Amino acid sequence: MRAKVLGVCKTIGDYAVYLIVRSLICAIQCLEMETCRAWSRVLAYLACDLFRIRRTVVEENLQGSFPDLSADERHQLARRMWEHLFLMICEIAHIRRKMHLTNWRDYVTFGGRREIVQSLLDPRPTVLVSGHFGNFEIASYLAGLFGFRTYAIARPLDNPFLDRYLNEFRGSKGQFILDKDGSANFVADLLQQGGTLSLLGDQHAGPKGCWIDFLGRPASCHKAVALFTLTSNAPMVVTTCTRDQRPLKFIFGMEGLADPNSLSPEQSNVRGLTQWYNQMLEKIIRRNPEQYWWVHRRWKGSPPSRKALSKAA
Repeated sequence: MRAKVLGVCKTIGDYAVYLIVRSLICAIQCLEMETCRAWSRVLAYLACDLFRIRRTVVEENLQGSFPDLSADERHQLARRMWEHLFLMICEIAHIRRKMHLTNWRDYVTFGGRREIVQSLLDPRPTVLVSGHFGNFEIASYLAGLFGFRTYAIARPLDNPFLDRYLNEFRGSKGQFILDKDGSANFVADLLQQGGTLSLLGDQHAGPKGCWIDFLGRPASCHKAVALFTLTSNAPMVVTTCTRDQRPLKFIFGMEGLADPNSLSPEQSNVRGLTQWYNQMLEKIIRRNPEQYWWVHRRWKGSPPSRKALSKAA
């Protein structure tokens, strides 16, 4: 009986949080984008300077990645990151109402359009890799808008109401979320049928992951990202969706392409290919560091011994 009561209370609490979030989204949708930008700056100040949310994590990440920056420069960069995160939420709230097939050129500039489309139209499967950078949700939305169905692997949100709402947004134009637990068979069938996987390549994979150098420090990556390409003859395309100065203005482009039919010797194994796509992500981040999620705990733990690392590669 006690467990049942606790379950009911949790459901009520989850639904209350869902209603609050939906109400906030409705309020955001009533605002002009420039007003959203102004509020994002205010909220960034509160998060960074007043409440100091995850300040230790952000400071450690920035100090390790940009050791030459002064403390004040790192602080300014952290505040701009928070502004980016709040503005990203506003853009996601507005995008379904504003961007359509008839007006997408008002919002998006393409870089490497031919190569991206060729990869997506290739009868072979495709692995799209990005990171916690720019507005990756808009990138997936844009691919779906153009009729390219993609599948992403992610852990469901703890709040089932919010999880369903977010998945409805993602699926409205053709991006579908696969639970990271129990989706192996579906992914294998998808790749065999020439489907498209869209993955965030900067997720921490724990001590048993593939350890590489990322922004000057050891980082653990999921081996599956590289294995999808190496075992399925699936070209890996590193993509980016960078905000271009103003809200809802993006540059969608391709940073690099690794085709299994023409990989260099350094890219022909899991560690080499993993290091390659992380180098591509690093270039993207260093160009616009304020658009990376420095609140993300990317660097955890220590890599295994050199002997174990060579065996894993």
